[in-house]
Amino acid sequence: MVKPLKPTTDPAYDILRSERQPLHSFFAPDTVAVIGATDKEGSVGRTLLWNLMSNPFGGTIFPVNPKRHSVLGIPAYSSIKDIPDPVDLAIIAIPAPFVPGVVQECVEVGVKSAIIISAGFKEIGPKGVELEQQILETARGKMRIIGPNCLGLMSPRSGLNATFASTMARPGNLAFISQSGALCTAVLDWSFWENVGFSAFISIGSMMDVNWGDLIYYLGDDPHTHSIVIYMESIGDARSFLSAAREVALTKPIIVIKTGRTEAAAKASASHTGSLAGSDDVLDAAFRRCGVVRVNTISELFDMAEVWAKQPRRPKGPRLTIITNAGGPGVLATDALISAGGALAELSEDTVTALNEILPPHWSHGNPIDILGDADPDRYTKALDIAVEDPNSDGLLVILTPQAMTDPTQIAEQLKPYAQKAGKPVFASWMGGSETKTGETLLNRASIPTYPYPDDAARLFNLMWQYSYNLSGIYETPILPSSEETGPDRALAQQMIETARKAGRTILTELESKQLLAAYNIPIVHTGVAKTEENAVNWANSLGYPVVLKLFSETITHKTDVGGVQLNLTDEEAVRWAYNRIQSTVTEKVGAEHFLGVTVQQMVHQDGAYELIIGSIVDPQFGPVLVFGSGGQLVEVFKDRAIALPPLNTTLARRMIEQTQIYKALKGVRGRQAVDLAELEQIMVRFSQLVIEQRWIKEIDINPLQASSDRLIALDARIILQDLDVEENQLPKTAVCPYPRQYVTPWQLNDGTPVKIRPIRPEDEPLIVQFHQTLSEESVYLRYFSLMKLSRRIAHERLTRICFIDYDREMALVADYKDPETKKHQILGVARLSKMHGINEAEFAMLISDPYQRRGLGTELLQRIIQVGRQEKLTRITADILAENVPMQKVAEKVGFHLERAGNDLVKAEIRL
Repeated sequence: MVKPLKPTTDPAYDILRSERQPLHSFFAPDTVAVIGATDKEGSVGRTLLWNLMSNPFGGTIFPVNPKRHSVLGIPAYSSIKDIPDPVDLAIIAIPAPFVPGVVQECVEVGVKSAIIISAGFKEIGPKGVELEQQILETARGKMRIIGPNCLGLMSPRSGLNATFASTMARPGNLAFISQSGALCTAVLDWSFWENVGFSAFISIGSMMDVNWGDLIYYLGDDPHTHSIVIYMESIGDARSFLSAAREVALTKPIIVIKTGRTEAAAKASASHTGSLAGSDDVLDAAFRRCGVVRVNTISELFDMAEVWAKQPRRPKGPRLTIITNAGGPGVLATDALISAGGALAELSEDTVTALNEILPPHWSHGNPIDILGDADPDRYTKALDIAVEDPNSDGLLVILTPQAMTDPTQIAEQLKPYAQKAGKPVFASWMGGSETKTGETLLNRASIPTYPYPDDAARLFNLMWQYSYNLSGIYETPILPSSEETGPDRALAQQMIETARKAGRTILTELESKQLLAAYNIPIVHTGVAKTEENAVNWANSLGYPVVLKLFSETITHKTDVGGVQLNLTDEEAVRWAYNRIQSTVTEKVGAEHFLGVTVQQMVHQDGAYELIIGSIVDPQFGPVLVFGSGGQLVEVFKDRAIALPPLNTTLARRMIEQTQIYKALKGVRGRQAVDLAELEQIMVRFSQLVIEQRWIKEIDINPLQASSDRLIALDARIILQDLDVEENQLPKTAVCPYPRQYVTPWQLNDGTPVKIRPIRPEDEPLIVQFHQTLSEESVYLRYFSLMKLSRRIAHERLTRICFIDYDREMALVADYKDPETKKHQILGVARLSKMHGINEAEFAMLISDPYQRRGLGTELLQRIIQVGRQEKLTRITADILAENVPMQKVAEKVGFHLERAGNDLVKAEIRL
């Protein structure tokens, strides 16, 4: 038995990495320089300096003004170069044209961070953009910048007020970030009225450098921040935002209000998909993908922040139980609940029986539970005791209206314990104004969110459920794609696209489009092209009826001109008529030099089949986005669709399907058998794979995808490529980093056992559970610096952080062995590389299954990790290794790490890349 050692930070498991935060100098600086400090009454420079002086933050202040010997009684310096001490934070409030030169001076003397308050940058046009570029080129990699055109920031817990706001925020656990300085001051005023405190209060400005992602990571690491509230005007670097939000939202709610909901939808497009994917809908899909809650109003923004502060338990479902002493408010709450996607909990038989025993005969006998207007505190308490135990309920809303028998204060007193013992969110609506004020205060102090109107409480419960639902979709273990072993024919797909582009075409023919789908194992209807009348007739007859003939003409330069004629034909004469008609009409229209033909399809129309659409279009902010919904000729009329960001896994595909109205029909209705939803998920996963891998595709849709109980088949497809003048380096990137196939390679253990070394994926969770079952106590201790129990190591909540990684920020390589007889897979080892927030460095950690140690696998995995680090352009990789873990130290030295003793228990490993 090995001796226990106190746990230390585990890069693969640790949530808080506060000691490695590069933005720390913004929020807890030891020295602050105010460049542009002045005595002038009412000026920004004077207000900044005064705020720093009036709220002692424990540091030293240096005014910088070449025309003053002192400002507000503090000695001033002509430039930042004259300041005798190192400066952590520079606050710049001077005219924009002078800012680049000052930034250059800050970089030269080693200032860690700067806040540019000044306006006059990209918001004024090209001249301002040029100024920003000069600043970025100077500061990149040397100094972090918040702003320009911002109010500044406050760190209420440290006492830092680096803003020109008139008052200092109260300390608390809510972080607020805003792109609007004016809104910051309004929110500040609101916070005093509502007694709301902040862990950080940040005006981010135009995000020249520090962006949403940087601040979300910082606040995610901050132990004083419990939730993050954002006022957003533009998302900026979409991938950075999504990457950070997805990681942090798992432990801290992120609530966003985004302006611009009424922005016009995407421009007219050549595909159906383009008309279905409006920009604001794409933003909603992006927020869902990273677990962010989007709200519509400022009041909702802070109501949600209050809810999470008081009721951190996430509801497990959308079902709310309502207890009320008046029918009308219960109905109002029900309407608000259901209209926003929630549901009334269906009371169990046991619950109804128990309520019958304690309530008057005329109670509602259902949900809402109307306990009648003469309900006293005792009746409320007994009803709550029963309702809280109902297994069908995911949350409780208690409504009180002041009536003759009502005692709002006493009932509130008896409701207080349910904040903790309910095990689910509890809300209250104490209606009645001043008469119920005392009870409302009691509930709020007991961490039960209380609202004057029950419909507000119901909407907030729905927002909580939405957050929980989105997170579960992100971190629910998906099923491995059914095409995993065979994979797509990427070479064929690329060849078809290259052929079209070389021929000067940006639209693939229908036949090419379907062949490209088939290359990704998406089932298509049998299709071919007949170049002569005889070919068309013979082919139609050989296929068997019914068939569809599509008539087209194609120029020598392969620019397609579709005649717009589609006929369901069942005889030879119709085929000849169709061919002759297209030949005559199109020849007259575009000239005899064009090639004419007929596309013939075998089309099996089934009674009870549904028509679906699956498509993709490029969004200017988020890159490729996916659309799924009801298809067919009326697709743009009904607009029953869901939008998501690729790549998909089976869980995310199912979530897309569930968001549509046709989902109810696909499950089987009115005697129709259900569609094979598992296979539909797989098709959507393959389609998303096609979209992210074939980056020359601009728009694509399958419409319709025919779906029935026994088949799913693409009947029609359309693919549009990027314009011919687009260069490869201009192709849009996905907002979510796709699976990095470039790191998948075969290898052999030193005894010849073949394995595949590849990045980890969410579908590996069951294999990681099995992997941990092969580890000895010694291996566990040497890896985690403590004897972590198996039950803890394989808990789903932990494995979500192990398997569901963001490949932009983390890489975990596994050695995957496939048994040639059983065909079952086994993970033999894992090596992990975790980037540090905000700096170009990473830590590694590694663990090998006991039966496969000392067989060369550790050395190979660590070498691969170093290769990944180099390819990702990291500057340094480090690791903490237990002093007694000699084998790991030898492996590290073997591949080039430098080892240095760090105390009695640890050895520090480092390699510079």
